[in-house]
Amino acid sequence: MEATGVYWKPLWAILEDECPLQLVNARHVKQVPGRKTDVSDATWLCQLAEAGLLRASFVPPKPIRALRNLTRYRKAQIQERAREANRLHKALEDTGIKLDCVATDILGVSGRAMLDALIRGTTDPDGWPSWPGVGCARSCPPCGRPWRGASTPTTRSG
Repeated sequence: MEATGVYWKPLWAILEDECPLQLVNARHVKQVPGRKTDVSDATWLCQLAEAGLLRASFVPPKPIRALRNLTRYRKAQIQERAREANRLHKALEDTGIKLDCVATDILGVSGRAMLDALIRGTTDPDGWPSWPGVGCARSCPPCGRPWRGASTPTTRSG
């Protein structure tokens, strides 16, 4: 079977338990002298396989492929979470709110409590939670200073 993109994967999943399979890199097939067209592709691959001129690519066993898929998915989710945190941080910075000088992690417990207060519309510094507590920057100014931002309905809705 010739490996072209991800098109080989469904067929491989169906046939791998039925018969022995060999996955071949398309570049390796093209380097072997002879004519290669789409019409005679299967015949050409069979002839090359019979002559022993094909080098099989490594395809991991099912459990390893499943683990790799889960690992890739987890990595993508972590990257997406970081992108959203950066987007939130930028939106706060655009409105003049310096939440990161008060909370070390804006998505931590203290940071989320402060974000909840922002969402509720609390703009008075006396109405803000008086931290530093767990996860807050201890050397920050009083909590009222970073909150004086130019928030509009557009920036509040996202």
